Amino acid sequence: QVQLVESGGGLVQAGGSLRLSCVASGFSFSDYAMGWFRQAPGKEREFVGSITWSGFTYYADSVKGRFTISRDNAKNTVYLQMNSLISEDTAVYYCAATGKIRSSRIAGEYDYWGQGTQVTVSS
Repeated sequence: QVQLVESGGGLVQAGGSLRLSCVASGFSFSDYAMGWFRQAPGKEREFVGSITWSGFTYYADSVKGRFTISRDNAKNTVYLQMNSLISEDTAVYYCAATGKIRSSRIAGEYDYWGQGTQVTVSS
């Protein structure tokens, strides 16, 4: 059974930091690219960033320089380090897995999804 379980969300003041984790099980994690998406109330789900199986990363312009994605294939875990948070970062954050070699910015190209974790940034 495939599972992606996010954790690490919470309430943080603007300018603060959070680190999200996503633990995967039920599939060959090291063969998959991983992505992070977010969805704010009333908005569509949007791409945050992704990491290929070998560690190449891609980011949305809105988070570039503030967010960092990493992965530990031995622990079947992908991380999203979020620094210099702003109120616009408030959303439910989802991790997802895709078989695309270079990952993807398109949610529909991801095969597996987690349940999401809430991040709230207070100004």
